[in-house]
Amino acid sequence: MALRPHRIFILAYDGCQLLDVTGPAAVFGAVNEAVRRQVYDLAIVSPDGGPVTTNSGVAIQARRFGGQPDTLLVAGGSRGLPAVTARIDLRRWLRRVAPRAVRYGSVCTGAFVLAAAGLLDGRRVATHWASCSKLAQHYPALSVDADALYVVDGKVWTSAGVTTGIDMALALVEVDHGAAMANLIARHFVLYARRPGYQSQFSPLLQAQTKAEAPFADLIEWMQSHLDAPLDVPALARRVGLSERTFYRKFTEATGKTPAQFVERLRLEAARTLLARNLPLKVIAGRVGLGSSARLGAAFERGFGMAPSLFREMHRAA
Repeated sequence: MALRPHRIFILAYDGCQLLDVTGPAAVFGAVNEAVRRQVYDLAIVSPDGGPVTTNSGVAIQARRFGGQPDTLLVAGGSRGLPAVTARIDLRRWLRRVAPRAVRYGSVCTGAFVLAAAGLLDGRRVATHWASCSKLAQHYPALSVDADALYVVDGKVWTSAGVTTGIDMALALVEVDHGAAMANLIARHFVLYARRPGYQSQFSPLLQAQTKAEAPFADLIEWMQSHLDAPLDVPALARRVGLSERTFYRKFTEATGKTPAQFVERLRLEAARTLLARNLPLKVIAGRVGLGSSARLGAAFERGFGMAPSLFREMHRAA
């Protein structure tokens, strides 16, 4: 007897973020295509059913909420949040179905909808970095992880802004169907990499590229792909044609970090991503330019407050 498909509901509403809905939906749909059968029964639901106009103006056809999902995800979208969190009928439905679901969660500011229903009390959660303080202030019974891309706390899955819904959906696929399937879908989507939940919302590379002007924007991109090269002040100053003193001053002004601090942060971000691949610490240290497992361990303790081996154990892939 064939197992019934895993039923997934994604809650949408007027003003929700389009990609919060379509990103995870596309991931689950791609699994069905990959295995050539319906392992996920996906439905877009809304408070009233019918067309839902997203924040980009694109309308999505939805059916009115009802029934029992196996997985329930709530899309974010700040413009539509006041109206949807005020719906007493929706909150009642959420409180009824979420505890009976295999798992439930949110993408981006969809966490506010679950929090308004009392479904995140006592949980560690993620949301978009711009809304972390507001969520923590309005709902003090939950704990906001302002750094993570997505957080898993028991059966509750919550992600940060927009594209992180895709990362979280891929992690859900890995739980259901293994890492090989999740990686297959990631390749199908032409993703640069699958991002683990513990990866920071605040990419040092992106932040620096946003703030820095020429010649540092190009230099930072080069540094990211040459972490095993000498990245001391003399070498970096030569690369951009500045004196060491001028380079140090201008780079620190542009990035908010000294060159040494910035290089170490880049190397640690790369190291903790490589830890998920079960590579030996010595190999990881060499790839990120830290030379030895002892230097990697010392830098990791400074940056994250724990040894690399403990971090790997805590975040070992399912």
